[in-house]
Amino acid sequence: MASLLRTLRGHADEVSGCAFSPTLLATCSGDKTLRVYDAADFAELPCSPLAGHDYGVHCCCFSACGRYLLSCSTDGSVVAWRPRSGEAAAVLRHPSRSPVRACALAPDSSLLLAGACDGTVALWDFGSKALRKCSAVSEASVVACCFSPCGQMFATGCTSGDLKLWDADVRLLHAEKDAHDLGVACCSAAPVFKIDGCCVEFRLASCGQDSRLKIWIVSQREGAACAVKLLHTLTSQTAPVLSCAFSCDGDLVVSGSVDKSVAVYEANLGSLLHTLKQHDRYVTAVALSPTAPLMAAGSMDRTVTVWRIGAGAAEAEQTTGQGRKRPGHCRPPLLADWSEEDVRSWLRDEGLGELVGAFTAHDVDGPELSQLSRETAAELGIDSVGLRGRLLRRIEALKAEQSGSESPDEFLCPISRELMKDPVIAADGYSYERESIESWIRGRNKSSPMTNLPLQTTLLTPNRSLKTAITRWKSSQ
Repeated sequence: MASLLRTLRGHADEVSGCAFSPTLLATCSGDKTLRVYDAADFAELPCSPLAGHDYGVHCCCFSACGRYLLSCSTDGSVVAWRPRSGEAAAVLRHPSRSPVRACALAPDSSLLLAGACDGTVALWDFGSKALRKCSAVSEASVVACCFSPCGQMFATGCTSGDLKLWDADVRLLHAEKDAHDLGVACCSAAPVFKIDGCCVEFRLASCGQDSRLKIWIVSQREGAACAVKLLHTLTSQTAPVLSCAFSCDGDLVVSGSVDKSVAVYEANLGSLLHTLKQHDRYVTAVALSPTAPLMAAGSMDRTVTVWRIGAGAAEAEQTTGQGRKRPGHCRPPLLADWSEEDVRSWLRDEGLGELVGAFTAHDVDGPELSQLSRETAAELGIDSVGLRGRLLRRIEALKAEQSGSESPDEFLCPISRELMKDPVIAADGYSYERESIESWIRGRNKSSPMTNLPLQTTLLTPNRSLKTAITRWKSSQ
């Protein structure tokens, strides 16, 4: 089942990219701007559009919990935005100022990758914003890049047609020559991976000018070479395929084409589920929501279409529309950065769900929550003295917990929200403090704390690069 929900018409030039966070949809365009929408009702945020690039924007992506929105441009920069405020938190310049065609953030937000027209990739430590390396990876333009779900390697695609895999030190692991005749257009890794003993395995999608979408199985054993095997070659679209993306569970893969269509496939079998034709020109970008059965497609016709796909979509839409907590909702570590939705989510987590209506009616966000007193609580209509007292005690405990916490969000464990000492990567691709995720696995139903999906394995992999980054950051304080 697939049904059109909305057509967004904000951009003044062709749409070049789109991306979902757990709560937002972002789009970017040749008109030099990004636009940000609430994923619940697709209302554009007050801070939108975001304008900071001097030339057209080629690509956009969110950090895993949605705190940052990344964009790259012909102006040779990558901008890290705070999407709810529209503030540019950082501007990173490619060392040679070459136009940047693609950017990607590691699943744990430790590394930022940018592919450029001069055949190089620039790799930054995202926490410190320090450039780690800028290396030549192709004689042609790098137009596609993505990290593996474990964050230990990344893929690049170039206009010569080669698809290559690299480790975090930009050492070549595998080169698939002529993966796509006439050039690679996009690549995307499934967000889940498998660990079998010492072997890590995940799936990678790539598409290109040969009108093909290909799904590859990438595997690597400890101390051994990286192996890449072609699983499917999908040919339902009749013109160059410009974009591709996996669903959060890796079961679906979608692609957009010059033939103006969006194809939706069952990724494991390679079977075509839907062909969607709503655009008047090339489909240049596709994205799938990590928390709801939603897909977005952007086109050279300057529009973005939003679709509901998959079984259970109506139930998921009802849950989102009623404002219940979305799976994988991730609040910023600082109360001052909380949105109204973050406050409502916190109330439910604290067993104060009965107050959600009053807080919603008065548009209470993080800064207002931090200033709440007995008097203002009474003004909200909280008449019960006991309930007011319980609320105020929880707020004080929250402020005490956060006081002095200036650590970068990517260094905090998603479970404990504390600075990680021994970060490990779980089967969902996210990094956690070892003690916290081990406790979670022992006490829960073996589901991911971030996605609510089942963990395929309980094995944990040390995240040495993140641990090094945290140590470096701590020594600089």
